[in-house]
Amino acid sequence: MGKLEGKVAIVTGGGRGMGAATVRRFVADGAKVAIADVLEAEGSALAAELGDAARFYRLDVTNEENWAKVVSAVEADLGPVSVLVNNAGILMFKSLLETTKADYERVLGVNLVGEFLGIKAVAPGMIARGKGSIVNISSVDGMKGANSLVAYASSKWGVRGLTKVAAMELGHKGVRVNSVHPGGVDTVMSNHNAAPRAEVDKGYANVPLQRIGGPEEVAAASAFLASDDASYMHGAELVVDGGMTVGTYYMGFPGSPGM
Repeated sequence: MGKLEGKVAIVTGGGRGMGAATVRRFVADGAKVAIADVLEAEGSALAAELGDAARFYRLDVTNEENWAKVVSAVEADLGPVSVLVNNAGILMFKSLLETTKADYERVLGVNLVGEFLGIKAVAPGMIARGKGSIVNISSVDGMKGANSLVAYASSKWGVRGLTKVAAMELGHKGVRVNSVHPGGVDTVMSNHNAAPRAEVDKGYANVPLQRIGGPEEVAAASAFLASDDASYMHGAELVVDGGMTVGTYYMGFPGSPGM
């Protein structure tokens, strides 16, 4: 049996990139998975590829009514939701002074409010059943500052706080809540030109592992937190960043690559 056998998961932003890798990993581990996304073509194609173990549901994570409808539909089609991976997110590069109020609110709406609404939508059912696992995708930029990412970093720091509060309030009701903090990951979001992995890795020379991450590596972390193997992990921050948050190499100094 797979480690997620018998579990029903919703993965937001599941149509492509890190979300799609997570869907594939969950299915491989035995779960039934709801691919929740606004990307209908990509999400439907992935569901068709994976067969009966996955279904696509159109979900705008910023819409509370849409969340209620999707959770209800998933439970009717696949069974009670036991796992939520709050993965949907958007990235915006603008300096603080160039970022408009509308820009800021749009990013927070998807990246933070969307995760809050997801927790609100699935938690009552999980509480009623006395068990569940919620995995909130944050970022290394929720652990540190990053220039030109004022809205994105704010949202990802917010996810940390949301996770802590949810963990405090839901843990004694049987619902585990944890966050995952990816570094650079080879997806459309980070590698929008679809450059070869070897070429992209050159931009990660100051990261201890010397490369960008694969979406499947983040998916593995989410699968672990969703599984019973992580039964005593709660309110934790699982960093999957190749050592990016450890520190930065000063190239040419002792201990840096090539020295």
